[in-house]
Amino acid sequence: MLNAITHSQIYVLDQDEALDFYVGKLGLEVNTDADLGFMRWLTVNVPGQPERQVLLERPGPPAMSEETAQQVRELVTKGATGGTLIFATDDCRKTYETLLGRGVEFTEEPTERFYGIDCALRDPFGNHIRITQPKS
Repeated sequence: MLNAITHSQIYVLDQDEALDFYVGKLGLEVNTDADLGFMRWLTVNVPGQPERQVLLERPGPPAMSEETAQQVRELVTKGATGGTLIFATDDCRKTYETLLGRGVEFTEEPTERFYGIDCALRDPFGNHIRITQPKS
């Protein structure tokens, strides 16, 4: 039976800009950056956790026609594709301050919730990201 999730995927409009954001600002590390000819396979992961990767995929062929890809890119720009990532941290407020200092724009400041403390932001393409410090 299934025993792990190894990859998740979100759409990005520019993979180099995605690298700058996810690696340069959020501090993730590149796992794979391969030119497959028909697409660029670009994955990142939390440092030290290569078993769980996020594919930063540009909508387009061969997975979809160019017409469909254009429609998906328009939805990505509006934040309407449902792309969401949730990261855990030991200190949400400190992580928030660090990322704010790196130029990350937040949509929600750290807030106490029944499950812990979390904050929210969007990547440059409209994908939703939450950073959560679970209750101990």
